[in-house]
Amino acid sequence: MSTETTPDIPPVRFDTKIAVLLREDLEPWQRLNVTAFLVSGLGSQVPDVIGEPYEDADGTPYLPMFRQPVLIFEGTKEVLTAAHRRALSRALPRAVFTADLFATGHDVANRAAVRAVSGAQLDLVGLAVHGPRNAVDKVLKGARMHP
Repeated sequence: MSTETTPDIPPVRFDTKIAVLLREDLEPWQRLNVTAFLVSGLGSQVPDVIGEPYEDADGTPYLPMFRQPVLIFEGTKEVLTAAHRRALSRALPRAVFTADLFATGHDVANRAAVRAVSGAQLDLVGLAVHGPRNAVDKVLKGARMHP
């Protein structure tokens, strides 16, 4: 998403933030896959993050997308575990992706893999959160922007 503005559209500063935190040891394909899965969770349960549908100059319609940028961060397993704890304590909308999900093949198996492990024991490889900017910043303490 471009941060440039057009002459007739002023820049927007969002009061909320959408962030994805990835474990730093993931392979590139895993980073992409985890990010896609995580943001789909936020988009399905937090309707105010979704903008209006798109349309090109020919009138061809396209699906709506997030109305604000998605910021991607990375951190160690410990940073991810702490961020998960902080997201829970702040009751922020969140989505998780665990290492076990790389071995499953469909949605039912994914949910069963997460359900089989207590929250404190989840082997997290990704976390997505949405909320007020300052709350999300506190959740992500210790993480760094993805290169």
